[in-house]
Amino acid sequence: MTRVVLVTGVSSPLAARVAQALSAEPGVRRVIGADSAPPPAEAGPWSSAEDGDGPGGVEYVHVGLHDESLGQIVADSGAEIILHLGLDTARGPHREDTLLGTMRVLAAAQRSARVKRVVVRSSASLDADDAAEVERDTLGLQRRRPDVSVAVLRLANLIGPSVDTPLTRYLGARFVPTVLGSDPSVRFVHEDDAAEALVRMALSDETGHFDVAGADSVPLSDCLRRVGGQRLPVPARGLKVLRSMAKHGRIDYASASNTRAVSVGRLATGMDTAPLEKALDWSPSYSSPQAFETFVGSRAHAAPTRGAGLRPVHVLALARATLGR
Repeated sequence: MTRVVLVTGVSSPLAARVAQALSAEPGVRRVIGADSAPPPAEAGPWSSAEDGDGPGGVEYVHVGLHDESLGQIVADSGAEIILHLGLDTARGPHREDTLLGTMRVLAAAQRSARVKRVVVRSSASLDADDAAEVERDTLGLQRRRPDVSVAVLRLANLIGPSVDTPLTRYLGARFVPTVLGSDPSVRFVHEDDAAEALVRMALSDETGHFDVAGADSVPLSDCLRRVGGQRLPVPARGLKVLRSMAKHGRIDYASASNTRAVSVGRLATGMDTAPLEKALDWSPSYSSPQAFETFVGSRAHAAPTRGAGLRPVHVLALARATLGR
């Protein structure tokens, strides 16, 4: 049986890599990558969907987040498997875009009689309420379409040599704000393991909610020590100041997702990978510490970059705002 697979979010390296891997799988005839921005140049050969099957059977098609184009793409392609990895996630999705993108995908899948399998990526870095909504809506599709098998994969913090996320930029900053009196443990999943888990789950019939993470965890303080950032403990209310700076473009790494990540202890708790390992008869190759070490090693060979990170003037403003002076 040959199948057609639709992968969303292919402007991100992870989704583009998953699409290429799926195209090489036996039984997969065609893979279509959809996003509002094209795949990265290093992601391999792609063709336009209008041209038919491209090299390796991988095609790219532009999709608008705020129109009905995704539903039309699903209908026209005859996709039987939808792997929703986001829409333009490489450019820092807002909460509304994350939820809207998922709703668009689920609605398109529900309307198509050809779709028989839907896998949605969730993330430990999402706000708890947002993650719960994404996962609840996704699993709700199976109640409305019992002929469709549905799975949600909740990834731990993605890490690896080629990963560029708000969290990796946060860790790589010169001054790194942390919550005073808190040293949360962080769980990571290596980019290789994340891609493998997504490919395996897309081609399986397993249903439900699955956590994907490397074994063990790493204290945030150890992460910062390994990458050489200067830890800057601030009261929790100081994170609001950082969000304001980021909102006005004064710094580029203190996004809401970053400040939320360092202010909560759930980064290493509540993730149970046993159901995933049982369902796929597979487990990640990298533990969280090993995965993080590959990121550290890649930084050692990278040229230093200068961005709009937290500078001494921002530290002073942060101290004054936090102390009420």
